[in-house]
Amino acid sequence: MNLQNLCYDAIEICKDVREFILNERMSFTQDNVETKGKHDFVSYVDKQAESKLVKALSKILPDSGFIVEENTISKKGEKWTWIIDPLDGTTNFIHGVPLFSISIALQEKNKTVLGIVYELNLDECFYAWENSKALLNGEEIKVSNTKTINDSLIATGFPYYDYSRLDEYNEIFLYLLKNSRGIRRLGSAAVDLAYVACGRFDVFYEYGLRPWDVAAGAFIVQQAGGANFDFSGNNNFIYGKEIISTNNSLSKEFLNICKTYFK
Repeated sequence: MNLQNLCYDAIEICKDVREFILNERMSFTQDNVETKGKHDFVSYVDKQAESKLVKALSKILPDSGFIVEENTISKKGEKWTWIIDPLDGTTNFIHGVPLFSISIALQEKNKTVLGIVYELNLDECFYAWENSKALLNGEEIKVSNTKTINDSLIATGFPYYDYSRLDEYNEIFLYLLKNSRGIRRLGSAAVDLAYVACGRFDVFYEYGLRPWDVAAGAFIVQQAGGANFDFSGNNNFIYGKEIISTNNSLSKEFLNICKTYFK
């Protein structure tokens, strides 16, 4: 399997779906919004974008399976599995906030071997495949070389349905506000991770996430020289609903902070 060619083919598919999403954004209204759960939204744009991605990816890698956000397909692959978020940042999209992305990862027997995060508004495509460098629109990217949390710009996401750890979240949030250069909340975990990979952010952390939110971005961070782990410092960050992503230099310091607040 030539993963480089597969990655480039998948990027072309993303470009086609990007055009569809941005065209629909021009005429989109709140009447098109559906509710999946409390503060959890979807629209026909998410669903149709996912269907387009699934159909096209199935052609370039027949017999592959899919893990998708909007449940447009249920198919298990014996070897290959695509993990897809067709529109990461749906709340931004429906409110006209210009930051949302397509996130696509490919796993071979539960090992991620390819990742694409395409931020649609700035036309920035972050990607990597197994044994490659991390790239942004064809140029190599690397994580930052920031050495301390005090000098870091940190990204996170606010809980919107799982409030079981809200007290701990608020405590670490307040600590980081006082002991870093600031915290940002973009509304797309995939983009947060991509920004760690290219050094715009030094750390990203969040809980309550799904595989399609993090699989692609975390892989790109890894290929850019960064590190990913769960709040305990283990590797269950794709399916464990919690992730810390760092430039590697900050891993020990941030993990110790995290363990202090998330018991």
